[in-house]
Amino acid sequence: MSGVQTIRVTEEDGEQRLDRWLRKRFPHVSQVAIEKLCRTGQLRVDGGRVKGATRVQPGQEVRIPPMPEPGPARERSERPLGPQVNQADEQMIQKAVLWKDEHIIALNKPPGLPSQGGSGLGGRHVDGLTTALMFGYKERPKLVHRLDKDTSGILLLARTDRIARALSEAFRLRSTRKIYWAAVAGVPHPRMGTIRYGLVKGGHRGGDEKMIAVHPRDIDKTEGAKRATTDYAVLDALGTRASWCALVPITGRTHQLRAHMAELGHPIVGDGKYGGSGQENLGDGWGAQLGGEISKKLHLHARSLTFDHPITKKRITLTAPLPEHMSRTWNSLGWHENDVPADPFAEDE
Repeated sequence: MSGVQTIRVTEEDGEQRLDRWLRKRFPHVSQVAIEKLCRTGQLRVDGGRVKGATRVQPGQEVRIPPMPEPGPARERSERPLGPQVNQADEQMIQKAVLWKDEHIIALNKPPGLPSQGGSGLGGRHVDGLTTALMFGYKERPKLVHRLDKDTSGILLLARTDRIARALSEAFRLRSTRKIYWAAVAGVPHPRMGTIRYGLVKGGHRGGDEKMIAVHPRDIDKTEGAKRATTDYAVLDALGTRASWCALVPITGRTHQLRAHMAELGHPIVGDGKYGGSGQENLGDGWGAQLGGEISKKLHLHARSLTFDHPITKKRITLTAPLPEHMSRTWNSLGWHENDVPADPFAEDE
């Protein structure tokens, strides 16, 4: 076992996730072990408790507790670079590849598959399946942002640390543009607008954290509340019963789109956490279920993502087809993808 160490984060290593930063130094330590070190407070940054997903900044000091020594070199070299992936999962995740080049891989993440592991999420997640996405590279690709487990759509992975840092910075500076599609209860009025309710952690429900909306005037005096902004636009509607909305998260808070639409009175269809039948809303009080043959799965999809390529500097826009359950709903309600603008918020559309 090594002793306690304190390591300063360099400029080159800044903006990395803490767990990846640590794995570069201790590749023999498992992700499960790292998460346990974070939960128990043994792994700290600038003296404070952190999570594995925390991004370290240049100049920060990371306290590392005694770590186990690696096994024999031969044994280590025979270990896979990541978790073993069964054939069915390998085919599934490779089929989800929407676009790739030598720097970036874009997935159309299926609904129900977590981006990363965590409490109550099990061991099957995108980050654990990246061994199947190496395509001849020596290192597994790295997630640079996340989608909720039940949200489908575009998810980017970087094939090198350099690209991961560049894309992470782009998301942090909000130079990317994400447009989500959702089916929601009722029809928001006005049909285009901006939601500015803050969000604060409000305990756990259904196995994971639930966010509580806070009126803009109360954000500064509510402990733990963070400002959040979402643009929305109604693209089509089924009378007053349901509508197809485009959503743009200006900020990136946990469950932001789901909590904001529920607070507006129009929860996303299939959202049992924020749109339960007991919640009052403008969709005739039936919560976030449409009934009939409409799926009860969450109807939230990361439809498009626009970003500047870190190497070519070209502006790239990727578009992800709807998942099967949402495609069936669109067909049932008579909504057609080609009838709406790609970006309803753009001035020239």
